[in-house]
Amino acid sequence: MKKQQIAQIASYFGLGFGHFILGHKLQGAILFCVELIVIFFNLAFIKGIWGLITLGETVQKMDGFSVTQGDHSIFLLVDGVLMLGLLVIILIIYIYNISSVKHIIKDNLQVLPPLKFFKNIYENYFVALILIPAGILFLLFTLMPLIITVLIAFTNYSAPDHIPPRNLVDWVGFKTFTNFFSMPLWSSTFFRVGIWTIVWAISSTFTCYFGGLCLSLILKRKDILFKKVWRTIFILPWAIPDFVSLLVFRLLFSGVGPLNTLLEQLIGFKIHFWSDPILAKITIVLINMWLGVLYFMVMVSAALTNIPADICEAADVDGANAIRKFWNITLPILLLQTSPIIILTFAMNFNNFNSIFLLTNGGPVDSSLQYAGHTDILITWLYKLTLQQNQYNISSVISLLLFVFLAIVSFLQLSKTKSFKEGE
Repeated sequence: MKKQQIAQIASYFGLGFGHFILGHKLQGAILFCVELIVIFFNLAFIKGIWGLITLGETVQKMDGFSVTQGDHSIFLLVDGVLMLGLLVIILIIYIYNISSVKHIIKDNLQVLPPLKFFKNIYENYFVALILIPAGILFLLFTLMPLIITVLIAFTNYSAPDHIPPRNLVDWVGFKTFTNFFSMPLWSSTFFRVGIWTIVWAISSTFTCYFGGLCLSLILKRKDILFKKVWRTIFILPWAIPDFVSLLVFRLLFSGVGPLNTLLEQLIGFKIHFWSDPILAKITIVLINMWLGVLYFMVMVSAALTNIPADICEAADVDGANAIRKFWNITLPILLLQTSPIIILTFAMNFNNFNSIFLLTNGGPVDSSLQYAGHTDILITWLYKLTLQQNQYNISSVISLLLFVFLAIVSFLQLSKTKSFKEGE
């Protein structure tokens, strides 16, 4: 049997074996170190997969003041997902090990000195090396939490009977989903909060956008004096953190706040900004407009400078008035340039936690809703379900539905915009 055939067969039985036979000892040593790590942590991998499958078997026991710790189902779930991810990475390395040996045999690659070997990796795989740290962070802090959230939706992880370490958590399949949609209180709360979330996202996005557009068009006029001063004044609120501004507005519009105190002195009665459901929603949208209009003012002002002057001059020659020029020239060009930002802002407002939580905390209270108030959006409702009510499995279901909805809407809208097609 030829040396190349032996190396090819050996590559299936261990990392780096084929490379050692072919004389590529440095590459083989690196791959073999990976195999040693796998062997050394073999028990950790087995325990991780066992924990992911069973979610624990030993319940915490109490004998007087003595506590015997049991299995923590959620810790086992996280460890299991981490171990499974590492196994996937090892499988990719194993496949690379086999394909690398085939590549060496096919192209008859020569053995490189260590310095030249690492220089070759640097020159040929520089982009991949730069992306590896970002990829690791993405896997740990984005993909892994997303996977854990999805998995929790298929468990019974909720208060009061399934909160570790006192109790174990079990896999229940789609039971949480069916219970969520079959129980009227849960389903009606979800749809009512979901509808208000959509209304909130649309209204907050377009009020900020068109408010910024109006300010930009006003400041663009030639007869406006002290344009730089006005721009500075409009941008000054950005110097204050959003959460500080929101807390100030919450106090300002409260029942005992300065505004209601003044109104009581002037007209003899107060306006219940935060206790009336409709008025609270309108007030939140207007306050959010105050915070977001500045961003769109700056963005639209920059976009207005990209409108060709010859088009506007041709419209003037044709006798078009200011309104027709705005609707037929200015607005279409602005929407072409800014539509991706509008879509992403819409998605962001779906998760605009601060504006709702800091102003009303989801209130006023609505007894017909399950752990939600009149102004709660899905993200604030999730906060209450997790940190206040410990309904983690229901929260995971809602998070999953919200993620799917936003992903589909954002993808469809972005794929239809001409902004990306113009660059193709």
